[in-house]
Amino acid sequence: MPLEQSADWWKSSVVYQIYPSSFHDSDGDGVGDLTGVIARLDYLKLLGVDVVWLSPVYPSPWDDNGYDISDYRDIHPRFGTLEDWDRLRDGLHERGMRLVMDLVVNHTSDEHPWFTASRAGDPDKRDFYFWRPGRDGGPPNNWGSVFSGPAWTQDEATGEYYLHLFTRRQPDLNWENPRVREAVHDVARWWLDRGADGFRMDVINFVSKTRQMPDGPVSGEHGHGSFAEYAVNGPRLHEFLHEMHREVFAGRDVLTVGEMPGVDVAQARVHTDPANRELDMVFQFEHVELDHGPGGKFDPRPLDLRDLKRSLNRWQEGLGGTGWNSLYWNNHDQPRAVSRFGDERYRVESATALATTLHMMKGTPYVYQGEELGMTNAHLADIGDYRDVETLNYHRAAVEGGRVDADAAMAGIARMSRDNARTPMQWDASPNAGFTTGTPWIGVNPNHVEINAEAAVADQGSVFHYYRRLIALRKEHPVIVHGRFEPLAEEDPAVYAYTRTLDDRVLTVLVNWGADTAQLDLDPKVAGRDPERLIGNYPEEDGLFAPLRPWEARVHLGRS
Repeated sequence: MPLEQSADWWKSSVVYQIYPSSFHDSDGDGVGDLTGVIARLDYLKLLGVDVVWLSPVYPSPWDDNGYDISDYRDIHPRFGTLEDWDRLRDGLHERGMRLVMDLVVNHTSDEHPWFTASRAGDPDKRDFYFWRPGRDGGPPNNWGSVFSGPAWTQDEATGEYYLHLFTRRQPDLNWENPRVREAVHDVARWWLDRGADGFRMDVINFVSKTRQMPDGPVSGEHGHGSFAEYAVNGPRLHEFLHEMHREVFAGRDVLTVGEMPGVDVAQARVHTDPANRELDMVFQFEHVELDHGPGGKFDPRPLDLRDLKRSLNRWQEGLGGTGWNSLYWNNHDQPRAVSRFGDERYRVESATALATTLHMMKGTPYVYQGEELGMTNAHLADIGDYRDVETLNYHRAAVEGGRVDADAAMAGIARMSRDNARTPMQWDASPNAGFTTGTPWIGVNPNHVEINAEAAVADQGSVFHYYRRLIALRKEHPVIVHGRFEPLAEEDPAVYAYTRTLDDRVLTVLVNWGADTAQLDLDPKVAGRDPERLIGNYPEEDGLFAPLRPWEARVHLGRS
């Protein structure tokens, strides 16, 4: 099947993220692999997605689940070979789907040849990373890392410190050095020339640091300073992204999305304005931080729907006329949305309500593996069941350090750990959910007996088939892709409502975000003339403005 050749094809596309370790294991070693992905391509075709984003499959010591890369031009043996990657590329292209790679170039592994040469004092590679002398017997500044602890580690041989905003085994590349940028460009071109269709660029707004690297404001109980003011959305970020577009992406039919923690609407509008030639879209984190409590993500608080509406509506309106939004609830770094924002008692209804809210907005939707099944958090109760470095570091610092009660810490971890997204894909009701014939690298969610792809595909009323319909509607109705977004009932605490308008077509979206019946007092004129039901997650239709049942979603299409 030929790939769509229209300009900006990604605007009408739906992207499916695969976390390879947990998708499908073909050889029984307990870890997913590329051959396992290939075996499931017809499932993805049935779902109807257009693009597969593959989380890192490069060689890595696996300090941070593959986001510590030791070779950018090969495949980790646990996943297969470059020839397997070629087969995956071809299998996707033959089915009319594209393949997007994860480009992790803010940092490398400490086992990457660039860093081993840099550490050894190679004059050609020393300035590929940030090396600084200590200060007052300690690190060069007070910055803390994302995963707790200081952001600097001392090298015993030289006495100097190297910067790592993540784990100590993920040293940051020095993008101030033009040879670093050239090397990154070469890597990106190499994958595009091999047939990749674009990149998701990991924490790409961290690549520009303020040269002076001063102390940051102290946060937390460990006395580390925040690097946000000096290493996030830094002074040369636009220059670096524009240069990469010019040197790598210009003239190529690719998708580029930049992961950008801490980006705001105004900054994102500049990044995604086509005239600036930087990125097609960004991943922002504002909406997935609304339930973080005073103690951070592992101290969650209930989500107020009005806060969520204010956030997402601001992004819709802020990028609606110039840039482009990415739309997501789930990814490899977020707990399962049904357990987090929805209601497991109404799993099917809340999963489809969340999906409706998102997929009818303006932007490119991203579906994370298992989201289309309504997969839930795993509710792991023992810290020994977890594998995520962020989770383990938090537990060590909070519980073993005596800062947080053990039960409270484990409750926060069970709700918010990244491992909730990383339990194996639930293919069927057999042992290990059809993911592997061996021992899985992380435990399978026990509810796979009820929640699995085999059962969902066979049930026309499943979350899976609802996602299929949502994805198909995006192809059928230009108003979903291009329509103007207008919020409704912004202060209503229970219902998310908005319209999308293109020419004489009006799309009205009403979603009840709770287990109680809800009623909106709206002027029927907002839905236009003769509104007809386009999709809904209850089989029977009560009319657009009838009371909304628990977690009910309704979408109607009328004429203005």
